[in-house]
Amino acid sequence: MFGRGGRRVRVETERMTLRLPQHSDYTAWSRLREGSAAFLMPWEPVWAEDHLSRKAFTSRVYWASRAVTQGTALPLLLIRRSDGVLLGAITLDNIRRGPAQAGTLGYWVGAAHARQGYMREAILGVVHHAFSVLDLSRIEAACLPENAASRGVLEKCGFKYEGVAQSYLQIAGRWRNHVLYASLRGDRRGRTDVG
Repeated sequence: MFGRGGRRVRVETERMTLRLPQHSDYTAWSRLREGSAAFLMPWEPVWAEDHLSRKAFTSRVYWASRAVTQGTALPLLLIRRSDGVLLGAITLDNIRRGPAQAGTLGYWVGAAHARQGYMREAILGVVHHAFSVLDLSRIEAACLPENAASRGVLEKCGFKYEGVAQSYLQIAGRWRNHVLYASLRGDRRGRTDVG
Protein backbone atom coordinates (compact mmCIF):
# COMPACT_ATOMS: atom_id res chain seq x y z
CA MET A 1 0.00 0.00 0.00
CA PHE A 2 2.78 2.40 -0.86
CA GLY A 3 2.92 4.84 -3.73
CA ARG A 4 5.85 6.52 -5.41
CA GLY A 5 8.78 7.04 -3.10
CA GLY A 6 7.34 4.57 -0.58
CA ARG A 7 4.52 6.91 0.51
CA ARG A 8 1.57 5.19 2.11
CA VAL A 9 -1.56 5.58 -0.03
CA ARG A 10 -4.43 6.45 2.25
CA VAL A 11 -7.01 9.22 2.09
CA GLU A 12 -8.87 10.01 5.30
CA THR A 13 -12.32 11.60 5.19
CA GLU A 14 -14.74 12.42 7.98
CA ARG A 15 -16.19 8.89 8.22
CA MET A 16 -13.98 6.75 5.99
CA THR A 17 -10.49 5.57 5.19
CA LEU A 18 -9.91 5.25 1.45
CA ARG A 19 -7.16 2.72 0.76
CA LEU A 20 -5.83 0.29 -1.80
CA PRO A 21 -7.57 -3.10 -2.03
CA GLN A 22 -5.92 -5.99 -0.17
CA HIS A 23 -6.29 -9.72 -0.70
CA SER A 24 -8.20 -9.94 2.59
CA ASP A 25 -10.94 -7.67 1.14
CA TYR A 26 -12.10 -10.33 -1.31
CA THR A 27 -15.05 -11.74 0.65
CA ALA A 28 -16.47 -8.33 1.60
CA TRP A 29 -15.93 -6.99 -1.93
CA SER A 30 -17.52 -9.97 -3.71
CA ARG A 31 -20.52 -10.03 -1.34
CA LEU A 32 -21.10 -6.30 -1.73
CA ARG A 33 -20.82 -6.44 -5.54
CA GLU A 34 -23.04 -9.55 -5.76
CA GLY A 35 -25.64 -8.13 -3.38
CA SER A 36 -25.67 -4.83 -5.30
CA ALA A 37 -25.63 -6.33 -8.82
CA ALA A 38 -29.11 -5.14 -9.82
CA PHE A 39 -28.29 -1.67 -8.48
CA LEU A 40 -24.91 -1.41 -10.25
CA MET A 41 -25.23 -3.29 -13.55
CA PRO A 42 -27.36 -0.71 -15.42
CA TRP A 43 -24.53 1.83 -15.00
CA GLU A 44 -21.47 -0.35 -15.62
CA PRO A 45 -19.79 -2.28 -18.45
CA VAL A 46 -20.96 -5.89 -18.66
CA TRP A 47 -19.33 -7.96 -15.93
CA ALA A 48 -17.00 -10.71 -17.11
CA GLU A 49 -18.11 -14.27 -16.26
CA ASP A 50 -15.44 -14.45 -13.55
CA HIS A 51 -16.03 -10.89 -12.27
CA LEU A 52 -16.74 -11.99 -8.70
CA SER A 53 -14.08 -14.72 -8.55
CA ARG A 54 -11.13 -14.68 -6.16
CA LYS A 55 -8.76 -14.90 -9.15
CA ALA A 56 -10.25 -11.76 -10.73
CA PHE A 57 -10.04 -9.92 -7.40
CA THR A 58 -6.41 -11.01 -6.94
CA SER A 59 -5.64 -9.55 -10.38
CA ARG A 60 -7.39 -6.34 -9.30
CA VAL A 61 -5.22 -6.11 -6.16
CA TYR A 62 -2.01 -6.57 -8.17
CA TRP A 63 -3.17 -4.05 -10.80
CA ALA A 64 -3.94 -1.49 -8.08
CA SER A 65 -0.48 -1.84 -6.57
CA ARG A 66 1.25 -1.54 -9.96
CA ALA A 67 -0.90 1.42 -11.02
CA VAL A 68 -0.09 3.38 -7.87
CA THR A 69 3.63 2.59 -8.15
CA GLN A 70 3.62 3.68 -11.82
CA GLY A 71 1.53 6.76 -11.03
CA THR A 72 -1.16 5.86 -13.58
CA ALA A 73 -4.12 5.33 -11.23
CA LEU A 74 -5.28 5.58 -7.63
CA PRO A 75 -7.79 2.74 -7.01
CA LEU A 76 -9.23 2.94 -3.49
CA LEU A 77 -11.82 1.09 -1.44
CA LEU A 78 -14.18 3.03 0.83
CA ILE A 79 -13.88 1.63 4.37
CA ARG A 80 -16.14 3.02 7.10
CA ARG A 81 -13.89 3.65 10.10
CA SER A 82 -16.55 3.07 12.78
CA ASP A 83 -16.99 -0.62 11.92
CA GLY A 84 -14.55 -1.47 9.09
CA VAL A 85 -17.36 -2.11 6.59
CA LEU A 86 -16.55 -1.89 2.87
CA LEU A 87 -18.96 0.62 1.26
CA GLY A 88 -17.75 0.84 -2.36
CA ALA A 89 -14.78 2.02 -4.39
CA ILE A 90 -13.42 5.08 -6.15
CA THR A 91 -10.65 5.17 -8.74
CA LEU A 92 -8.72 8.08 -10.15
CA ASP A 93 -7.59 6.47 -13.41
CA ASN A 94 -5.84 7.44 -16.62
CA ILE A 95 -3.58 9.88 -14.76
CA ARG A 96 -1.76 11.96 -17.33
CA ARG A 97 1.35 13.98 -16.56
CA GLY A 98 3.11 16.72 -18.48
CA PRO A 99 0.96 19.40 -20.08
CA ALA A 100 -2.33 17.71 -19.06
CA GLN A 101 -1.86 16.96 -15.31
CA ALA A 102 -5.27 15.28 -15.35
CA GLY A 103 -7.10 12.12 -14.33
CA THR A 104 -10.50 10.46 -14.74
CA LEU A 105 -12.74 9.59 -11.81
CA GLY A 106 -14.88 6.45 -11.55
CA TYR A 107 -16.81 5.18 -8.54
CA TRP A 108 -19.49 2.86 -7.20
CA VAL A 109 -21.22 2.35 -3.88
CA GLY A 110 -23.06 -0.70 -2.58
CA ALA A 111 -26.86 -0.49 -2.77
CA ALA A 112 -27.27 -0.56 1.03
CA HIS A 113 -24.94 2.42 1.42
CA ALA A 114 -26.30 4.68 -1.34
CA ARG A 115 -27.74 8.13 -0.62
CA GLN A 116 -25.95 8.50 2.72
CA GLY A 117 -23.31 10.98 1.56
CA TYR A 118 -20.46 8.47 1.41
CA MET A 119 -19.65 8.99 -2.26
CA ARG A 120 -19.76 12.78 -1.94
CA GLU A 121 -17.29 12.50 0.94
CA ALA A 122 -15.06 10.12 -1.04
CA ILE A 123 -15.05 12.28 -4.18
CA LEU A 124 -14.17 15.42 -2.20
CA GLY A 125 -11.36 13.52 -0.44
CA VAL A 126 -9.89 12.10 -3.65
CA VAL A 127 -10.15 15.41 -5.52
CA HIS A 128 -8.39 17.21 -2.67
CA HIS A 129 -5.67 14.51 -2.68
CA ALA A 130 -5.34 14.75 -6.47
CA PHE A 131 -4.89 18.52 -6.40
CA SER A 132 -2.77 18.87 -3.24
CA VAL A 133 -0.67 15.67 -3.20
CA LEU A 134 -0.60 14.43 -6.81
CA ASP A 135 -0.41 18.00 -8.20
CA LEU A 136 -3.07 17.38 -10.84
CA SER A 137 -4.88 20.30 -12.43
CA ARG A 138 -8.02 18.67 -13.82
CA ILE A 139 -10.25 15.77 -12.73
CA GLU A 140 -12.77 14.47 -15.25
CA ALA A 141 -15.83 12.28 -14.75
CA ALA A 142 -18.50 10.91 -17.06
CA CYS A 143 -21.87 9.26 -16.45
CA LEU A 144 -25.02 8.29 -18.30
CA PRO A 145 -27.34 11.26 -18.87
CA GLU A 146 -30.18 9.56 -16.95
CA ASN A 147 -28.01 8.72 -13.93
CA ALA A 148 -29.44 11.50 -11.75
CA ALA A 149 -27.67 10.26 -8.60
CA SER A 150 -24.23 10.34 -10.22
CA ARG A 151 -24.84 13.72 -11.85
CA GLY A 152 -26.10 15.10 -8.56
CA VAL A 153 -23.10 13.96 -6.52
CA LEU A 154 -20.67 15.36 -9.08
CA GLU A 155 -22.46 18.73 -9.08
CA LYS A 156 -22.55 18.79 -5.26
CA CYS A 157 -18.78 18.22 -5.32
CA GLY A 158 -18.24 21.24 -7.56
CA PHE A 159 -17.83 19.45 -10.88
CA LYS A 160 -19.06 21.47 -13.84
CA TYR A 161 -20.95 20.07 -16.83
CA GLU A 162 -18.85 20.27 -20.00
CA GLY A 163 -20.89 18.49 -22.65
CA VAL A 164 -21.77 15.12 -24.14
CA ALA A 165 -19.43 12.45 -25.49
CA GLN A 166 -21.11 10.34 -28.16
CA SER A 167 -20.77 6.54 -27.82
CA TYR A 168 -18.30 7.10 -24.96
CA LEU A 169 -18.41 3.69 -23.23
CA GLN A 170 -20.12 0.34 -23.55
CA ILE A 171 -22.56 0.14 -20.66
CA ALA A 172 -24.78 -2.89 -20.07
CA GLY A 173 -23.64 -4.24 -23.44
CA ARG A 174 -24.19 -1.27 -25.75
CA TRP A 175 -22.41 1.95 -26.70
CA ARG A 176 -23.83 4.85 -24.73
CA ASN A 177 -23.48 8.61 -24.78
CA HIS A 178 -22.17 10.10 -21.55
CA VAL A 179 -22.36 13.55 -19.99
CA LEU A 180 -18.94 14.93 -19.15
CA TYR A 181 -18.00 16.82 -15.99
CA ALA A 182 -14.74 18.28 -14.72
CA SER A 183 -13.29 19.80 -11.59
CA LEU A 184 -10.39 22.18 -12.01
CA ARG A 185 -7.85 23.15 -9.37
CA GLY A 186 -8.55 26.80 -8.57
CA ASP A 187 -11.72 26.67 -10.70
CA ARG A 188 -13.06 30.15 -11.44
CA ARG A 189 -15.70 29.14 -14.01
CA GLY A 190 -18.95 30.90 -13.27
CA ARG A 191 -17.34 33.27 -10.74
CA THR A 192 -18.11 36.98 -11.07
CA ASP A 193 -15.26 38.20 -8.86
CA VAL A 194 -12.51 37.41 -11.39
CA GLY A 195 -9.98 40.22 -11.14
